[in-house]
Amino acid sequence: QVHLVESGGGLVQPGGSLRLSCAASGSILNIYYMGWYRQAPGNQRELVARISTGGHTNYADSVKGRFTVSSDNAKNTVHLQMDSLKPEDTAVYYCNVGALSLVRGGDYWGQGTQVTVSS
Repeated sequence: QVHLVESGGGLVQPGGSLRLSCAASGSILNIYYMGWYRQAPGNQRELVARISTGGHTNYADSVKGRFTVSSDNAKNTVHLQMDSLKPEDTAVYYCNVGALSLVRGGDYWGQGTQVTVSS
């Protein structure tokens, strides 16, 4: 299995910054991509940002220019630097990893970390 541990959520004022981190561990054979989704109350879960092991990134239009996703392939970690935060960024953020483990291949999810942007 693949275990994901997230950190870095919290409360921040509009215009502020937060950095989320996610570390993957377990019986990992290969990781294909790592990234972040978010889900606000009443909304569907949506992709925020993703990075492949080759370094290709893609972002939701709503976060382009404000969020930056990065990874450390050697440490199986992914980070999300969130700047110029807006109240509409408030959501539970989930780490997502596409990986092959000894058990199965597919998507793995973290437990979620709350990000609240409010004055």
